[in-house]
Amino acid sequence: MDFSETLKLAFSAIWAHKLRSFLTLLGMIIGVMAFMVVFSVLTGFNSYIDEKIAGIGSNSFTIQRFNFSDFKDTDTIAEAQRRNKELTFEDLEFIRSRAQIIKKVGAKAGGNRREVKVGSTVMEDVVVDGAEPVIGEIENIDIQEGRYFTESENNNSMRVAFIGTDVVAKLFPQGGAVGQEITIRGIPYRVIGVRVAKGTVFGMPQDSFVQLPIKTFGSNFGGFRGNRYLYFIATAPSDKQFKDAVDEARMLMRLRRKLETGEKDTFGIVTPDAISGLRDSIFGTTFIVIMVVPSIALMVGAIVIMNIMLVAVTERTKEIGIRKSLGARQGDILKQFLAEAATLSAIGGVIGLILAELIGLVISAMFLKTRIPWYAAVISIGVSATVGIVAGLFPAWKAARLDPIEALRAD
Repeated sequence: MDFSETLKLAFSAIWAHKLRSFLTLLGMIIGVMAFMVVFSVLTGFNSYIDEKIAGIGSNSFTIQRFNFSDFKDTDTIAEAQRRNKELTFEDLEFIRSRAQIIKKVGAKAGGNRREVKVGSTVMEDVVVDGAEPVIGEIENIDIQEGRYFTESENNNSMRVAFIGTDVVAKLFPQGGAVGQEITIRGIPYRVIGVRVAKGTVFGMPQDSFVQLPIKTFGSNFGGFRGNRYLYFIATAPSDKQFKDAVDEARMLMRLRRKLETGEKDTFGIVTPDAISGLRDSIFGTTFIVIMVVPSIALMVGAIVIMNIMLVAVTERTKEIGIRKSLGARQGDILKQFLAEAATLSAIGGVIGLILAELIGLVISAMFLKTRIPWYAAVISIGVSATVGIVAGLFPAWKAARLDPIEALRAD
């Protein structure tokens, strides 16, 4: 019996018991759907982290008050707060004036959430922060309209603003935001540029912000302390010189802080590798556990298929006897029932994959952009079919071993 005939028999048997087949499929559908939804979310999360690193630049690193290791527990946090001083513009100038390898370095300030107005229209909970003009080049900022700050605007603390598309949509629904004025805490700022939309991540908008020249931000919002802390972003000339640039920044900061050999850094340097390493250390084990949970649903689906196939063998004992008496070999019977189990599982895998894609579209629209790679889709269908074959192996072997005489006598 050839493969096409085997498949035809499998589909005929499935179609003859539609409700039972659907209930059998349900376990596999739920298992594949759950597995692929979780996989797509984790893939999307990893892609987001990698995208953020790429957006900052693979040759960029951050100099800040604290390091990741300072947040191990409450004791290390308290110790770091006592030991590590806030960064200052003097620290920045010290690095700039002495750096030989570092290509560019610029300062940013942590943001506050403020109310932004245009006339009587108000937008609340907008992140307002500050940055030096060079940050536009360091962070590869994509500009949708207008431009970024100039050195002159920063040095003169001019009241200009670079804003996100959410602010434009709320306060300038008719468009034409560039050249218009927004008001923050009663102070007007002229809009000079709009950044390309970034969307949302975990439901948090990335385009609801107003960025000011850092000196303007400092003078109008009470200096750089607390949430308005300073931090620096620096770049290396190339990938090959990245480590040397990081080492130079560490050496200059230690020199600036007058730290002795062997004394712990009183600052933090965050690199793309450190971010990836932190992600892996925090979520590595968690990802494995999260992936195991939907895998259990696949196992349950396999058990359901095995149970139903055993029932099918019992129900179709006479059919098996007739086929054997007409010349069907054990291998033909084995292939028939294995094909039926594999087809059931593969259909469940395809339906589960379609549902996972639909759920992924909803998650992408509301929280985080998800992604199911093509190879994952192929593997999921292949795995579901393999699970069906494994689950159907014992029932198929049992059917193939039936004695034709005894099978014909069955009721």
